[in-house]
Amino acid sequence: MLSVQDKKGEEIQISEEENDKLTIKPLGAGQEVGRSCIVMEFKGKKIMLDCGIHPGLQGLDALPFVDLIEANEIDLLLITHFHLDHSGALPWFLLKTKFKGKCYMTHATKAIYRWLLSDYIKVSNIGTEQMLYTEADLEKSMDRIETINFHEEKDVGGIRFCAYNAGHVLGAAMFMIEIAGVKVLYTGDFSRQEDRHLMAAEIPPSRPEILITESTYGTHIHEKREERERRFTMLVNDIVNRGGRCLIPVFALGRAQELLLILDEYWGLHPELHDIPIYYASSLAKKCMAVYQTYINAMNDRIKRQIAVNNPFVFKHITNLKSIDHFEDIGPCVIMASPGVMESGLSRELFEMWCTDSKNGVIIAGYVVQGTLAKAILSEPEDITTMTGQKLPLKMSVDYISFSAHTDYQQTREFINILKPPHIVLVHGEQNEMQRLKSALVREYEENSEDIKVYNPRNTVGVDFYFTGEKTAKVMGEIAVEKPAEDNVLSGVLLKKNFSYHIFASEDIPRYSDMLLSEIQQKQLHRFTASFTVLQNMLSHLTGSVPEIIIPNKKLRVLNSVDVSVDKNFATLEWTTTPENDMYADIVVQVLMKIQSMNHGDMKNVASVPYTEYDHMHFKECLIEILQEMFGEESVPKIFKGEKLFVAVDGKKANINLKNLEVTCEDEVLQRMVQAAISRLHNTVTPLNVTNTTT
Repeated sequence: MLSVQDKKGEEIQISEEENDKLTIKPLGAGQEVGRSCIVMEFKGKKIMLDCGIHPGLQGLDALPFVDLIEANEIDLLLITHFHLDHSGALPWFLLKTKFKGKCYMTHATKAIYRWLLSDYIKVSNIGTEQMLYTEADLEKSMDRIETINFHEEKDVGGIRFCAYNAGHVLGAAMFMIEIAGVKVLYTGDFSRQEDRHLMAAEIPPSRPEILITESTYGTHIHEKREERERRFTMLVNDIVNRGGRCLIPVFALGRAQELLLILDEYWGLHPELHDIPIYYASSLAKKCMAVYQTYINAMNDRIKRQIAVNNPFVFKHITNLKSIDHFEDIGPCVIMASPGVMESGLSRELFEMWCTDSKNGVIIAGYVVQGTLAKAILSEPEDITTMTGQKLPLKMSVDYISFSAHTDYQQTREFINILKPPHIVLVHGEQNEMQRLKSALVREYEENSEDIKVYNPRNTVGVDFYFTGEKTAKVMGEIAVEKPAEDNVLSGVLLKKNFSYHIFASEDIPRYSDMLLSEIQQKQLHRFTASFTVLQNMLSHLTGSVPEIIIPNKKLRVLNSVDVSVDKNFATLEWTTTPENDMYADIVVQVLMKIQSMNHGDMKNVASVPYTEYDHMHFKECLIEILQEMFGEESVPKIFKGEKLFVAVDGKKANINLKNLEVTCEDEVLQRMVQAAISRLHNTVTPLNVTNTTT
């Protein structure tokens, strides 16, 4: 709670409307790989991290569990990279829900997202009614996406965030998010190992309170890059040397570019293979290469040095293959075809064409998700079911080499040991792998006596954290250099903006805030059928000063604040709003209503009674009304003699001398009450011919 004092020195507690509870809930990627979507809520702010689809499911079933949230309550949506399991549901979410927040990704991610999802729409082997969005929807979604540079800090409604290189694919980012001083790092998919074209994931400069990290490979340790590349090229060599076709299922962008660099270099070093063609089967091949050549600066130093000599992405031994119609299946070859999960598209067609020949081989070169054909054939079944329902024997060789740029246990552990976050939330991993990683981390931290907690929530189950801290207000502007008052009370405007508090003088409002100082002009119209003279006389008696005449017989200025004009049976009041002016205007309105309620004879008396005489008489009438309201009508006589008046309550009597306003009474309490009522009325009406001699 923040304590401040008002002008009277009274302490004010600023209500703590925000909750200190921070909740992280996976709507996808909770004890699974696919449809990554994590929702974080803190201090009334809601952030969605990634919005992917499940590669093994179709239609609405492939979406994260977004029906559990209100899309219009999401303030910020951050996309880490272009892979379908992290961005595939984005066009649907941006266009088919009530989401009104901001959406950010890096420049390279936005460029590749456009082409990759276009390819996904084309190769999806599902009915139109099951498609989540169309090509037109994808185009519209581009206008809703904003971009962020690596290391650039942005602020959206008090949510501060910064992007760091994740090393997974071109443009992949991890996001450090800060709300009210609490930092959360979301890695997305990341790799701490540099490969042929990408740099390793960065270490953010500040420690997060919570780390949300992938757990794809659990406790597995990757083989060294050189060994992995050697095994890959040897497998490809074996397949083509035995006269077979080598199928490498990949997504159009991502790991495909890494494999193309490896194969092109290997073919260049082996002239005996030059007669065997390598095809990159993607309708997006040229567009993909254009994007990669545009964002060379987002790659590692090796590529930056090489580009100065020749473009490594202009391949000498690889040919683009737009479709199967352009392919002559007449001998050994290598084809990289999308999609990587082989659920549909060209990779599925080629697999069904070649799976019955033992000379052929398929190499699964990346992580594959449960429920997909690519995952199923790793168990080497005797037969497979085609897209038309036909059973075919599986005789071609099936090999698996992980070129997937995800961290292994060693990389994950080193990353955590550098950052040392108090809390770790595991996402993006199959249930068993995630549990193994959690157990290994917990065991290691217990042995080292480190207080680090690890969580592995399943989908739709939130993890709650509590963060409290002192709230401080920063003094700004003129009052920051003024000498403090003797009682050390600081008087100014307290402004809260994005979880920060500032105090400054009201004159500095335009300088330190978006607020504006406005002047409100009030205007009221009242029915008024009396004469201008009656109005002038009544206002003079009531206010104790003669109103200034602005326009003769037309307009008066009362107490130098309220203009009153009379015209055609109406009186118009005009004034600038302030607390004092509003009070004066209320007095004038009461006078107008009083005059309207008078009969013709009373109005003549008002116009003819001398000012001082009427004023004194009016004071007496008002005093009787006030005392009757305070003590009851039976306690105050309605008719008084001369300048004498009394109040009788419970056998006690207070006498009032109306000439000098003195009160005499044996009971001190009653005397003070009556005297206070007289003083309040005197200060309001201020009759000119009455002098208050009391204290």
